[in-house]
Amino acid sequence: MRGPVAELRAFLDAALVRPVVDARPDPPEMRLRRRVVVALSLVVGAALLAWALRIRPGDALFYAATLGLAGVWCLGAVLSGPLRLGLGHTRRGARERPVLQSLALGALLLGAFLAGALVVARIPVLRAPVDDLLDHARFGSLPVVLGITVLNGIAEELYFRGALYAALPKHAVAVTTVLYALTTVGSGVPLLVLAAVVVGLVTALQRRVTGGILGPVITHVTWSTGMLLLLPPVLDLVR
Repeated sequence: MRGPVAELRAFLDAALVRPVVDARPDPPEMRLRRRVVVALSLVVGAALLAWALRIRPGDALFYAATLGLAGVWCLGAVLSGPLRLGLGHTRRGARERPVLQSLALGALLLGAFLAGALVVARIPVLRAPVDDLLDHARFGSLPVVLGITVLNGIAEELYFRGALYAALPKHAVAVTTVLYALTTVGSGVPLLVLAAVVVGLVTALQRRVTGGILGPVITHVTWSTGMLLLLPPVLDLVR
């Protein structure tokens, strides 16, 4: 019987390391279409995100801006061409929809970020921008913000790990991670950029392993909703 470290290593190998072997690349004409669509969507989406995150907390305009952002990512993904759900590896060597595996990855990411938040909370220069970002939930409608968070998590994965990933001929994991992080630079929140790098890398590796978007969507939504609901009380622990 394997110990917890060996179990974790086997889980991460199955979830993030072994690439899919039956992925079917797009034909050249579809790849060109994807590249044009994703390029236009990226420019519009990055600008809209930077604007949305600078709207005053409690302003109803924030809801419209973030819903518009989700619309940009979804529209770009749909117009780019077909997307696949993908299949994940199990530690027994089988292939199945990566639902439980992705929930576990999302929970691991959430636990790591919440642990890091205990350190961030003690550093005012890092904590202040995070508090400003969370004010959208504190001063607005939490159910509405939660719904938008879920919607945007799905939309981002459809675009970044779906359409954009499929449009790239090589180095898709690195390129999608970098571009995803760059879209958050305009927010002015350094830790949001760092979070985008980590989450973007994990979900891009999932995309490479599963050959589809289902795993990245589940992981991203698990992490983002958990952060929205649990990060404020964790920060409050060290006020």
